[in-house]
Formats: sequence, C-alpha cells, structure tokens
Amino acid sequence: MATEFDVGVLVGILVGEGHFGGDGRQPQVTLRMHSRHRALFDWIMATFPGGKLYGPYHHGGRDYLQWMARGDFLRTELLPLLEGHLLPALDGHTYGRFLEMRERYARKLGVPGSGADPGEPDPPASGW
Repeated sequence: MATEFDVGVLVGILVGEGHFGGDGRQPQVTLRMHSRHRALFDWIMATFPGGKLYGPYHHGGRDYLQWMARGDFLRTELLPLLEGHLLPALDGHTYGRFLEMRERYARKLGVPGSGADPGEPDPPASGW
C-alpha cells in the first residue's frame, strides 16, 4: 500500500517528467527517463503495480526506460490518485495536459458525469 510520501514522489516525478495523453485509441500516462534511473522505475513498479516497464531502449545515442499506465490500472488506480493530488497551483501546464487527457478519453476513463462507458470508443480527436 502506497504511503502519502510514495504518492508525493510519484506525482512529483510525473509533473516533472511525465506525459499525459494517448495513442488516439486509449489514454496513457508515460514516464520516459535515462536508463541510469532504473532503481526509480523498479520502485515505481513495486509501489504502484499495474503499469508496464519497457526497455531499455538505445536510440539516437540515448539510453532510456519507459513506464506506461494504461487500461484498468490508469482508470481505477492512477486517475483517482492524480485527481486527488495533481493541482493547478502545483504546475498549471501539467494540470492542463492532465485535463486534456481526461476530456479527450472521457469514455475510456469512465470519468464520472461524462455519461461515459469505458467499453465504447471515444469520438475522433480534433486537432491532436
């Protein structure tokens, strides 16, 4: 069970290094960092099980790992955690990207009040 400290570390990392978006079909939160941060990725995987770790990748002179949160883990675990801790006063840009992801993928995320059904496809994205 994650402590408030654990949640704070994850939210801080996602504010500074994370990406909130999707692939056009499904929402995802992505964290990509240099392979030297392997211990941090291992901690995230152990503390917040449900995401997936990919890599290491070696591309264009870069060595990196990538953690992704999608599907049920994003919808039932990470989204509520972020909704409770990611505040506009903390980082307006990141908060805005989070809201864009929530709006664009409302059906897949089952966002309350959206009339969303996670099993239904989202409407086509405009301008992304």
